[in-house]
Amino acid sequence: MAADDTNPNPSSGDALNAGVAENLVATAPGIDLPEADFAVPIYQPPGRRAAASFIFLTITLDMLALGMIAPVLPRLIASFMVGNLSGAARMIGYFGTVFAVMNFFFSPVLGSLSDRYGRRPVVLLSNFGLGLDYLLMAWAPALGWLFLGRIISGLTASSVPTGMAYMTDVTPPEKRAGVFGLLGAAFGVGFVLGPAVGGILGSVSPRLPFWVAGGLSLVNGLYGIFVLPESLSQAHRSPFSWKNANPLGSLRLLRNNKILLGLASVLVLGYLAQQSLMNVYVLYCDYRFGWTDRAVGLSLAVVAVFSGLYGAGLVKPLVKRIGERGALTFGLIGGAIGYIMFGLSTTGTLLLLAIPVFNLMSFAWPSAQSIMSREVGPSEQGQMQGAVQSLRGLAGIFGPVMFTLVFSKTYGPTALLKLPGAAFFLAAALLVVSLVLAQVVRPRNAAPAAAA
Repeated sequence: MAADDTNPNPSSGDALNAGVAENLVATAPGIDLPEADFAVPIYQPPGRRAAASFIFLTITLDMLALGMIAPVLPRLIASFMVGNLSGAARMIGYFGTVFAVMNFFFSPVLGSLSDRYGRRPVVLLSNFGLGLDYLLMAWAPALGWLFLGRIISGLTASSVPTGMAYMTDVTPPEKRAGVFGLLGAAFGVGFVLGPAVGGILGSVSPRLPFWVAGGLSLVNGLYGIFVLPESLSQAHRSPFSWKNANPLGSLRLLRNNKILLGLASVLVLGYLAQQSLMNVYVLYCDYRFGWTDRAVGLSLAVVAVFSGLYGAGLVKPLVKRIGERGALTFGLIGGAIGYIMFGLSTTGTLLLLAIPVFNLMSFAWPSAQSIMSREVGPSEQGQMQGAVQSLRGLAGIFGPVMFTLVFSKTYGPTALLKLPGAAFFLAAALLVVSLVLAQVVRPRNAAPAAAA
């Protein structure tokens, strides 16, 4: 076959993609995509398998690092505020809020930068930045330095949307739900391993998890230099604009498309519901079942196992069977039922039985993001993924306050309404609203179910 047949853009000037001879074309024979779909040639960079593994590893390590420092950061903060427990508690809250705020503001910025300069430099710089930042926090001689490190980690951890955009670049539309499910599994792996490893290392020194997290990120960045090719050709890059890169500007991309706006609303309600698990679960299990830290940790490990199992192994076949919209609906229904089961659990055994049902949400998010990726062109994938991650940051700002307040008012002798599971019932209600929205949105480009 002639060179022009394998390279749709031989004069693009993209040095990293110029040698790509085997492009995976999304509109290959046998794949009938709707006309409105942005079906463009999907570049198959040399070493794509290693590159995809690197993106998976990067997101896993990002989540692992965050999880590793979670059990020790409060202790490290408290060590700088000896004897001032109330002040330490307030400061821990500030640390959590500033991280979410930085994610909210900088996820769309990094996403837009990747649309302009390519995915590779943004992903690598985020790896090195996060690694150096954790080393800064490990060294921090004063609380101010530690706080600065937390600000920077919120910025550099915003590399997730760029990783998502990278996988969108190299994956044909009909396979994206499975890929997003795999990346969701990476979140789960980091979520379960991080706190366990951090707890073990923190028993030696509260600073050791920071040193290890920094070292892992730096080693991963060095590995990426050799295995990560560029995925976005020069022809598909777009000018960088602060107007579009700020959170409000990036959300304008969603607002201007009714399908994107509807699915973004589904996602933000789901992200908000997830905050109940992150902020109330430990308190709930302690109050209702008297669980030890070990028991809570093991139950969260079960959550992560099912999340990884569904995301890595079952999203792709389910989407093939019932389509993306069907998988989205199935996941939202399962998640809502799971939250209700959490709230109604009177024994630890009943709560454990609810976990596989709750984790059916793992089918919803990859399906929604896959549909959304079809609604924008290749030059806006970074911006769109950044906007989605910004919504996650927004949920991280408001969710903790909302769910901890609901929990505090519904348990104990002074409860306004004695209903310990109220926070989970609220999460279920949010998913029911998102389910209704998902039915109203009629995507043009969702992958259909396979023919019987």
